[in-house]
Amino acid sequence: MLASVAGKRPRVRPVSPAAVRGFTVYVASLRSSGKTAELAANPAVELCYLDDGHDQVRIEGRAELVTDPAVLREIWDGYPLLRSFLGSIDNPEFMLYRICPQRVRFMREWALEYFEVPLD
Repeated sequence: MLASVAGKRPRVRPVSPAAVRGFTVYVASLRSSGKTAELAANPAVELCYLDDGHDQVRIEGRAELVTDPAVLREIWDGYPLLRSFLGSIDNPEFMLYRICPQRVRFMREWALEYFEVPLD
């Protein structure tokens, strides 16, 4: 799930990571989507992942628009869903965000206590 902010209201939506590099997560979007408008206005986000055993990882960070053609190509080539949905890397709707982690926390199912995860 990706949490963002629309005005003063929180917005949460499921997202599939296009790529993951350590705790840095890449998320695709459409230029015309509400998510893109929200991230442009306020790049503060939180990702939350829950595994089958209900353990959680929460990543607080900032969404940065990726413009580097080499990074765009690498993510595009490695994520078939983008190609099937958007057709071409040149599709003007294609937006890619890098979620740069600022804080990572982990909690085991029902432990009721988060543990800080070092970013280094």
